Amino acid sequence: MTPEDRPPKGEEPPGSGRELDPREVRLRERESRRRERPQGMVPGRERRRTGIERGAMRAVATGGIVGIGVVLGAVLVGQDVAGWIVGLVVSTVSIILAALLWSSRQL
Repeated sequence: MTPEDRPPKGEEPPGSGRELDPREVRLRERESRRRERPQGMVPGRERRRTGIERGAMRAVATGGIVGIGVVLGAVLVGQDVAGWIVGLVVSTVSIILAALLWSSRQL
């Protein structure tokens, strides 16, 4: 087979009998995964959520963050931890959780 008769690189005719090496197989799998939509904590949906639905989900999640802060503060105060440490820990945890919540593409 002359170079002119060969198909372009990456395009093998069907049934050519040529097996792909493992590197080519991994490359094709990676390319097919790139075409898929990335998933967040909440599974992807076919349609986009309405503004009210997104707002309600964020409000519920924000309430959960406040609840976590309250429980964390109560546990630390119950253990006689200094007040400034309680405030530092609760605010740090709240900021981290809120950043994760508001950066979510799914909500």
